[in-house]
Formats: sequence, C-alpha cells, structure tokens
Amino acid sequence: MAIIINLDVMLAKRKMSLTELSERVGITMANLSILKNGKAKAVRLSTLDEICKALECQPGDILEYKSEEIT
Repeated sequence: MAIIINLDVMLAKRKMSLTELSERVGITMANLSILKNGKAKAVRLSTLDEICKALECQPGDILEYKSEEIT
C-alpha cells in the first residue's frame, strides 16, 4: 500500500505511549495497534480528528503517501 502511517513517529515526538493515546482518544489498544502497524484498511475521519487533537498535529503528520515504483 502506498499510504504510510507515521503514528509511531508522532507518539515518539510527543513522548506519549500508545496506552495514553488510547485513553485520550477512546479507541481500543488493539485498533490503534492495527492502525500503527499499517494493517488498517480504513480510518474514520472522526478517529483521525481525535488522534490529531490528542497529538496536537495535522493529518499529514500521521498519513504519508509514497508512490509505488513500477518494475
């Protein structure tokens, strides 16, 4: 997939644990782990909004597009 999730980078920059983010946002640890590991197929805008509020960041700080090279 060409979408990269940089949630772990933002958590490190904010010195916040996944557990703390889970509590602040109201999302289970399991679902946050799926998102963090890039296994999520979709993310609700309301969820992204809550994550951005908790981490004081922009959606582009978490989501990154990398074009896939054709070989």
